[in-house]
Amino acid sequence: MTEESTGFPGLSEAQSELLQHWRDGHVDGALPMREHLDPGAIRAHLSRISMIEICDHGRTRFRLVGSDLRRVFGKDMRGRRLSDLDQESYEMWSLGLASVLDRQRPIGGLIERETDCHIWLRLPLRDRENQILVLCHDDIVPNGRRISKSDTECSISQTYLNNIAA
Repeated sequence: MTEESTGFPGLSEAQSELLQHWRDGHVDGALPMREHLDPGAIRAHLSRISMIEICDHGRTRFRLVGSDLRRVFGKDMRGRRLSDLDQESYEMWSLGLASVLDRQRPIGGLIERETDCHIWLRLPLRDRENQILVLCHDDIVPNGRRISKSDTECSISQTYLNNIAA
């Protein structure tokens, strides 16, 4: 199932705050640069943030991995390729990468698993060397945990939200 929205508020408070910070980083309609993101303004979310660099030939590598994500991976993935992850983690972190790069717009969604939900967000960025970067926010929450101010429960199965940038 796919839903589209031009005013996507995020599936969690963290996503909403990161989307707003990303939107605030736009200059003259261009994608925000990595330098436009203020880690101090998003510090509450840094532990669940990773930054993926898209290298030559479509290879991907982690440039940054938050501490909560290191626990999910069981190791520090900084400097490593996405393909170094186990299959399940690789599939989770690959969600939306191609689409966010093609559309140059944020992509987010939620996947319900047996005991938890994976809430994900992908934000395209650029840097001074014109390297392609994607800021990722990933949260794993137990099923049934409230994930937003509107008391939305983690009960959506395989939903992906596209075209979410305003």
